[in-house]
Amino acid sequence: MSPMFRWLLCAVIFLAAGSTASRLFSRETPLPPQKVSSPSPQEGSIERGRYLVENVAMCEECHTPRDNNGNLDESRRLQGAAIWIVPVHRMTNWANRAPALAGFEQFTEEQGEQILEKGIGPNGLQLQPPMHIYHMTHADAQAVIAYLRSLSGAYPQAQ
Repeated sequence: MSPMFRWLLCAVIFLAAGSTASRLFSRETPLPPQKVSSPSPQEGSIERGRYLVENVAMCEECHTPRDNNGNLDESRRLQGAAIWIVPVHRMTNWANRAPALAGFEQFTEEQGEQILEKGIGPNGLQLQPPMHIYHMTHADAQAVIAYLRSLSGAYPQAQ
């Protein structure tokens, strides 16, 4: 046998052995199918709202009081808070307080949609800075409202 043929034969045997070993040590039988229940439309909407409130809009940064160290007071999450952000230049329309959002009890559904979709407050005027003007879709606004309403009674009322 020529050295080249021996080398080729060894390579084929090595590859075959590796393939067989990987099949032996891998799970050949599939896992039993997991029963995955899809959330109800209401649960899906609440979860979407939670994502938007906590990860996109970051509402708790202004609507949750802070402790003496400047950390969010999670025991009063989204219960309304004094605005800690100050404008760089003097502004006469700067809001001093962010309203409570948990439970969404201060606003009607229509007011909430106006706030989130058009940036118009319950008084019919544009929202005051530092509140961002959001132009959410109607479905996203409804999801945020559903999530905030789901928090009703979840947290003690701010004193």
